[in-house]
Amino acid sequence: QVQLVESGGGLVQPGGSLRLSCAASGTIFSIYAMDWHRQVPGKQRELVARSFSGGNTNYADSVKGRFTISRDNAKNTVYLQMNSLKAEDTAVYYCSGSDGSWGQGTQVTVSS
Repeated sequence: QVQLVESGGGLVQPGGSLRLSCAASGTIFSIYAMDWHRQVPGKQRELVARSFSGGNTNYADSVKGRFTISRDNAKNTVYLQMNSLKAEDTAVYYCSGSDGSWGQGTQVTVSS
């Protein structure tokens, strides 16, 4: 069973930046696509960014140009660099793997 552990969330002012990390264990990390999702209470979980094993990436329109997903296969870790943060980016952020594994989530709050 793959285990995913997110970190890096917190409180940041609008316009600020955060970098989330998701460390994976128990898998050959490099073969999986890895995703970042976010969820606001009362709303559906939203796919924010995807990192394919071959190196391609996809982003939700709402974060294009502001967020960057990257991965370090040697460290079994996927990152989400979030710049120019807005209040509407406030959510719990989850990472997931294409094997169906999910992390526990990390809270990101954008507020002045």
